[in-house]
Amino acid sequence: MRKKLRVAAYAVCVRDGQILLARSPAPDGTPEWVLPGGGMEHGEDPYDTVRREVTEETGYRIEVTRLLGVDSSRRVFRRHGMWQVTDNHGVRILYAAEIAGGELRNEANGSTDLAAWQDLDAVSGLTRVRLVDVALKLWRERPAVGRLAEEPRE
Repeated sequence: MRKKLRVAAYAVCVRDGQILLARSPAPDGTPEWVLPGGGMEHGEDPYDTVRREVTEETGYRIEVTRLLGVDSSRRVFRRHGMWQVTDNHGVRILYAAEIAGGELRNEANGSTDLAAWQDLDAVSGLTRVRLVDVALKLWRERPAVGRLAEEPRE
């Protein structure tokens, strides 16, 4: 079995009752909303990762205001029947951030195709990744340990 570790950093930007999200295709091609952010490059600090990724995906420059927490997810994927099995472990670092400049725009030739502000009250009705819910709960509750104890681990 192949093992793969991915460390990523994401921003929770909330203002005027809205959250900044990006849209990305799921593995089956269905569009789903995600937090702006993404994978760290080798040797990159997560703080720099989140600022770079938010700018790439939304056009905004951000000021990181707080570390919200860390989320860990583990899934096993099988492709081509049983021949190719990958154990994926994702470690996601979540920051609260404020917009410091730039203009909202969509990413060109990247992993997302749309960036938009979404009403916080409407998030539950969006097709979204689990991390959006985890991040909003961390943003609202601000647990001292940076982890939601009741969340089931994948």
